[in-house]
Amino acid sequence: MKIPVIRQLFQNSTPEDLEATLTVLEAFCEFRGVSEAEIDVAGELITNICGALEVHADVNSGITEKDALNAFSQKVMGSIDR
Repeated sequence: MKIPVIRQLFQNSTPEDLEATLTVLEAFCEFRGVSEAEIDVAGELITNICGALEVHADVNSGITEKDALNAFSQKVMGSIDR
């Protein structure tokens, strides 16, 4: 998870574009010939896209971009600490 990447995706992509990309990456990970290294890279991209989608949802509900980014970061860090 990289907050600058999530911010860039949020600012430059619509939720529809992010959803379409997410669908492609998830399908890619299911191919039999995909290596662990490729799955790791795709997983990082998926995490960043999901973060951008959450930021879009939070901003649409009235939260500032900065607070939405911080909230997503805290959620991920909280799940890692468990």
